[in-house]
Amino acid sequence: MTNPGWGGAASEGTPPPQPRCARHPDRPTALSCTRCGRPACPDCLRPASVGHQCVDCVAAAQRSSAQARTIAGAPVRSTLPTPVVTYALIALNVLVFAVTALQAGSLMENGAGAVNWYTGAATFDSSLFGTMVLDPLAVAQGELFRVVGSGFLHFGLVHLAVNMFALWILGRDTEIVLGRSRYLAVYLVSLLGGSASALAFESLGAFTAGASGAIFGIMGAQAVLLVRMRRSPVPVLAIIGLNIVISLTVPGISLWGHIGGLVAGAAATAAFVYAPTGSRTPAAVARSRQLGWAGLAAVTVLVVGVIALRVVGLRDQLGLA
Repeated sequence: MTNPGWGGAASEGTPPPQPRCARHPDRPTALSCTRCGRPACPDCLRPASVGHQCVDCVAAAQRSSAQARTIAGAPVRSTLPTPVVTYALIALNVLVFAVTALQAGSLMENGAGAVNWYTGAATFDSSLFGTMVLDPLAVAQGELFRVVGSGFLHFGLVHLAVNMFALWILGRDTEIVLGRSRYLAVYLVSLLGGSASALAFESLGAFTAGASGAIFGIMGAQAVLLVRMRRSPVPVLAIIGLNIVISLTVPGISLWGHIGGLVAGAAATAAFVYAPTGSRTPAAVARSRQLGWAGLAAVTVLVVGVIALRVVGLRDQLGLA
């Protein structure tokens, strides 16, 4: 007597083959993606909030989700990013100083020179220093590169050390919040703002150099960022106030260069972080970033306009065609 439900030909048959991984057809697997349901081997699965998902579904989810960003629009990374722009700016300032010190044969008197009071022409122990220092007479004669180049010169090792320490302290956090491109743009427009203010308000025979205008712009940027994040800007404002007092009381410091950089940097940063966003859709966020860059362009045009007006006025004053 036999029971057809036990043993016999059905129990001795070959079991059905296991499914194969969708990405590795040579690998049999009993696992599958909880999102798409396709078979997947352990190497192709990633832990998810519920079950496991294949690498294709994980990548698709990352593409469709919005990128976390700072208030200025910079992407937020899982690891602390390296402030490469700040380090590059420090390196460039140090390099320029090293060249001027070698040419002048002195770490403390690399910006030493003499002025011919009859012609107004100046000669410097360092030819690079003489070529790049902000000299209003030379700028009026067409040497406009000085408005940028002077921001990378320093009068002696102490001047360089103070400015680079301040840039190292202030620049790293500001770069992370603004993002590299915005941070570099704010730095450069602050540098231009300091040069524009020095040209417009300092005496005609003054020679101006240093990264202080750009660094004051970074201070202004930090103050604006703190206000935008609803944090107290008092510590930064106290540092700004102390430095302005020092600029007023210590001879030889360009107060107007500092103020010009401060205003330009704060205005440029405000353009980025206060650009209207409306809804938080990707299109609205992209439009807000475009408005921020447009605001920066407006600040830059204003600063360049001040420089242009001052150059025209100097040329008329000096009787230059």
